Parts: sequence; C-alpha cells; structure tokens
Amino acid sequence: MMNTITYVLLNVFYTVTRLLPFSCRTGLVRIGNPDRDSPVLLTCNYHLTVLRVKRAIKGLDGYLLVAKSRGINVWCAACGGHFTHHDVISALKTSGIEKLVDHRNVILPQLAAPGVESVVIKKKTGWRVVWGPVYARDIPAFLENKLTKKDDMRKVLFPLADRFEMATAWAAPMSLIAALIFLPLWRGAVAPLIFTIWGLSLAIFLSFPLYERLLKRQGAHVGFPVILWGLVLLGLVGYLIYWPGFSWPFLLRWGAACLIIILVLTLDLTGSTPTFKSGLHDERLLAVELDKKLCKGAGFCSEVCPRDCFAVDKPHKTASIPRAEFCVRCGACIVQCPFDALCFKSAAGDKISPETVRRYKLNLMGKRNVSL
Repeated sequence: MMNTITYVLLNVFYTVTRLLPFSCRTGLVRIGNPDRDSPVLLTCNYHLTVLRVKRAIKGLDGYLLVAKSRGINVWCAACGGHFTHHDVISALKTSGIEKLVDHRNVILPQLAAPGVESVVIKKKTGWRVVWGPVYARDIPAFLENKLTKKDDMRKVLFPLADRFEMATAWAAPMSLIAALIFLPLWRGAVAPLIFTIWGLSLAIFLSFPLYERLLKRQGAHVGFPVILWGLVLLGLVGYLIYWPGFSWPFLLRWGAACLIIILVLTLDLTGSTPTFKSGLHDERLLAVELDKKLCKGAGFCSEVCPRDCFAVDKPHKTASIPRAEFCVRCGACIVQCPFDALCFKSAAGDKISPETVRRYKLNLMGKRNVSL
C-alpha cells in the first residue's frame, strides 16, 4: 500500500485532470492475506477509482479484480457502454480467481448496473453478482453486514467535498488554457482571469444546494447561466461605482469574459452532478414506466437505483415509484429487471424497450448508438 503523501498527491492530480480518462493495469490484486472464503470485489480500471477502493479496504483480506473500462469511472463507463458484462466476464475468466476461492460471489459497484447485466454473467460464468455500495468507503461496513446494504449505501449524493472536486476539475484545465492563450497577448489579464475562473467555478458548484430545485424545471439549464451572468454584471457595476474612474470598456470586457466562463462551466452543469441527467441528453425528458402486470416485486430495481426512487412490497409482490421526481434516467432498473417490467417512456407515449436499453448505450451526446 502506498503512503499517505503519495495517495494525497495522486488524488490532487486526478482531481485536476478528472475530465480525462486515466487507465491502470487490469487483473487480480490481493488485499491483505486472503483465503478461499475471502470476498471478491471488482471495479473499473480508472486509476483514481482503484486507488480509492484499495484505500477503503486497507486492512481487510480479499481479492480485487480490476476490469477494463477504458480508464473511465464506473458510472460514466457503464452508462456509455465502456464497462459491461463482457468486461466483467473477461476479468473473471482470465484472472484465475476461480482457482483461489470456493464461492462464486463477485461484488460489483452498484453504479455499474446500467451497463452490466448480472443475468448474463451468471449464465456464462456461474458467478452471482452482488451489488455493493455506491461509495467505496462503505465497503467494509457492507462486508461486515454480510453483503447487505443499508439504505444510505444505495444513494448517490453531491456533498461539499464532491462539489469542491468538481469545481476543481473544471477550473484547473480552464485556467491552464486561459494562461496559454493570454500570456503572449495580454499578460496583465492572466492573474485576474484565473482568479475569476476559480471564483465562478467554486461559486457555481459549492452553492449547488441553493439552486438545485431550479434545475428540475424545464429549460433551467438555459435560464440558469443567464441569471448567474446577470448577477455577475450587477457585481461588476457595483464594483465600478465605488472604483474611481468608471469605465464602460472595462465593464464590457470583463462582462464578456465572465459570460464565456459561465457558459463553459454551465454547458452541461446537470451532467456534472450525480443527481441530474445531462442537459445534453434527450433522455432527461423521459420517465421510467412500471408495468404492474409484469412486475413480480423481486426488488432488483430498488437494489440498483442510485436515487431511492422505488418502493417494493415483497409480501404482495409489487413495486411502485413514489419518488420518481428524483430519477436520473440512468436505466439501471430497466437493465436489471428480469421481467422487463420497466421501460423509458416519453410524454408523447413513445417507449424505449428494455432490449434497446440493454443493447445500446449512450454516446457523449446522449444518443443510443453504442452497441454491445
């Protein structure tokens, strides 16, 4: 295991370069001193994810399988067709793990559910998929609780630390690009421009809880940048009123610069959060529909839903979606339901079948043309 200083430095590096894929070696990693009854966990080969999983399970005894995801984090890779059951099957068959343990349970991150069909893995390998918690930090408690998740282990959140990371992930590359462009052209503007980039980025992401409800409204991804720019202009005007020598060119110049920065930062603001569907994806306008005639109340949907949208009544073998307004349209529930009781449906009544959701994943623009 690496020391704390190295771990922190790598976290800083991968945070400022978070928008880029970074692969690490795939294969089998022994954690502690595992035996034939030790748990088998599997994750993607995004280097930051592997680092954090290793850190979370430090002190435990088990096996960690690192499967190919093209260096992309679990959720993005699974939704985009870059981390699928094919990659999991490959890892299980080539790692030699079958010779090391007597059981056939593999623990996968819950956020892999949109792209990994657990039924296919069971059919082709004999391994049973157990959906682990959303966050790596909960893995020890999950193992201690005999592979059972508490309700809060299923939910994705956007806490302060994660919002700060996302602000950094946007501000760092933007600052570098701004410096490269303006150093030879207007050296004096570089420092205040970088300050503005970081200030706006931190303000947008750290204040997310204040305007989160606004983003749920239709067209908010367009209106929010306009509102924010208006507030910035008011701030500039207020600054100039108290600054000797009011200058319209100054106001226009920095007003335009702030507008460009805001447009870049909010280009896909909802997609930069784990609690909303990307504003660039048409599927944000769809809804998950439940066919009660096909539903058996088995609870697969509730097990993989990252927003706790479902309620399952197992004694009566029924499910419902009482918290549908929180749905992020990841499709995990549709992919995992073995009864095809769920599908996407538009306001006009058009449906995207479970078969289509399973077979075709989303590209960067949200179009289902990535075939598995």
